[in-house]
Amino acid sequence: MTGVPASAAGGSGATPARGGKLGAAAVNQASLWNIANLLTMARLVLVPGFVALLLHDGGYDPAWRSIAWAAFAVAMITDVFDGHLARKYNLVTDFGKIADPIADKAIMGAALICLSYLGDLPWWVTGVILFRELGITLMRFWVIRHGVIPASRGGKMKTLAQGTAVGMYVLALTGPLATLRFWVMAVAVVLTVVTGLDYVRQAVVLRRQGLRADKAAAVQEAAEHAEAALESAKDEGRATGKASRSVSHGTSHGASRGAETAGAASEGTGDAERVSGSRGAAEAER
Repeated sequence: MTGVPASAAGGSGATPARGGKLGAAAVNQASLWNIANLLTMARLVLVPGFVALLLHDGGYDPAWRSIAWAAFAVAMITDVFDGHLARKYNLVTDFGKIADPIADKAIMGAALICLSYLGDLPWWVTGVILFRELGITLMRFWVIRHGVIPASRGGKMKTLAQGTAVGMYVLALTGPLATLRFWVMAVAVVLTVVTGLDYVRQAVVLRRQGLRADKAAAVQEAAEHAEAALESAKDEGRATGKASRSVSHGTSHGASRGAETAGAASEGTGDAERVSGSRGAAEAER
């Protein structure tokens, strides 16, 4: 119940070589039926069984409540172990990412609601804890596109305090132990509120940083597009200039050839006139 899906912490189901890392192909081959996911499924199955045991015979039989406590303890232990196994063996699946936090919230929410229903725990305590847990989960999804809010040390202490306090309330304790569980629950509530506010602060900061990064990326992309458009315009201008120079050169060359042809024709006409004049003079002399 650290807020980070336990079985989402790793992925392939195979033990990595000592000192080595699993490749992307191994991570993508993670099986749905790995040990971390099986423990998560077991925790989900325990929820209705735990509720039935806690509420059996009106919910006031010490023996049945002890059995219910054992089921709750097993659920809490599986939460620790599936996270440890997932991190150690890199067991990551989409199912684990979704099912692990659901299983955590389900077992804790069921215990709190049942205890308030039985009158052992004030409803406002249940409301504060459930509001915080559900609110932080939704907030994680709200900022997930900008980054992940890591589980803090305070969050882990909160989880330990909640599990211990709820477990003590599940047991039919009396005397000094009943007084002790009240103070443990008080500590759990304080940690719940304080860490919840800290998560809100982290989420706001993360979202602002993400929005600034998105804005900077958009400005950079616009600048790159403008630069590309300018280069394209320059290339088109250079191509147009070359075409104009080519047309101008062709026109001037054609005009020059035309002038040369006209000159040659003029010279030919002069020659013909001179020949004609010579012939006329010769005939006159005869």
